[in-house]
Amino acid sequence: MPHEMISAAGELLAVLVTKETEFHETTFVSDPAAPLQLGFIVYGAGETLPRHVHVPVRRSLGVTCEFVSVRKGSCAIDIYDDAKQLIATRELREGDAVLLLAGGHGFHMREDTVLTEVKQGPYFGEGEKQLF
Repeated sequence: MPHEMISAAGELLAVLVTKETEFHETTFVSDPAAPLQLGFIVYGAGETLPRHVHVPVRRSLGVTCEFVSVRKGSCAIDIYDDAKQLIATRELREGDAVLLLAGGHGFHMREDTVLTEVKQGPYFGEGEKQLF
């Protein structure tokens, strides 16, 4: 399986991509309508990505999505639905990544771990989070 889609009640909560996943052609694993996109862009030797800028586009988002990759170490991720019910637990190792689109989540470090996180900004502080 190239990646795992984790859903509940018809809502996509997360997309998990392991280090072992291979992409031989450009593939976006997120839905084009998702508020944060995840794709793997494949180029051959000698190809170029033409220089460009992204034109301003006004977007209105009501959610904060995150992309988390394991740079070093390992951890488990718990994925919850919007009702805060546990839907899945998955192990993440060095090189694995997860796109978090909805619901909730929590991490349990299995060893000393460094995570890379990307999310929309600006960040307004801890008031953006509801712990449960």
